[in-house]
Amino acid sequence: MKQKTVDYTKPSENKAYPDVNKYPNLWIHVSTEKQRVYIMNGDKVLYTMYCSTGMTNSKTTATPHGTYHVQAERGQTFYNAAEREGANYYTSWAGHGSLLFHSVPIDANGNYIKSEAAKLGKKGGASHGCVRLTIPDAKWIYENIKYNTKVVIN
Repeated sequence: MKQKTVDYTKPSENKAYPDVNKYPNLWIHVSTEKQRVYIMNGDKVLYTMYCSTGMTNSKTTATPHGTYHVQAERGQTFYNAAEREGANYYTSWAGHGSLLFHSVPIDANGNYIKSEAAKLGKKGGASHGCVRLTIPDAKWIYENIKYNTKVVIN
């Protein structure tokens, strides 16, 4: 059965994002197995996002499993000339800017790379360890998720 391609220009769900101020114990669960990001309150899923995580066949580009916390580094855009790609709406969760939640990748001109966007929600991994999201999902995390929010990756 062919997986449907995720529309990287739209939110993952057809409902409003949760109001983070109503959930003081909100945390984020990233499943590298399911290629999903779950916005959690205790053991209740508030919102599910499609994602692409690191390449599982490589120690250097796999998304590391463990418990992390959202760090101070965040911004609207970045570009890594060595990798020839960047992204929008980034929020750091490890390495102070080296492991991020961010949009699907952009090229040197700021155009979204559709071949990379097509990997959202699919197994196999795509990133160099970061967690890639649809544009609105990345923007919501960038604008709403508070500093020090727990991130659990497995």
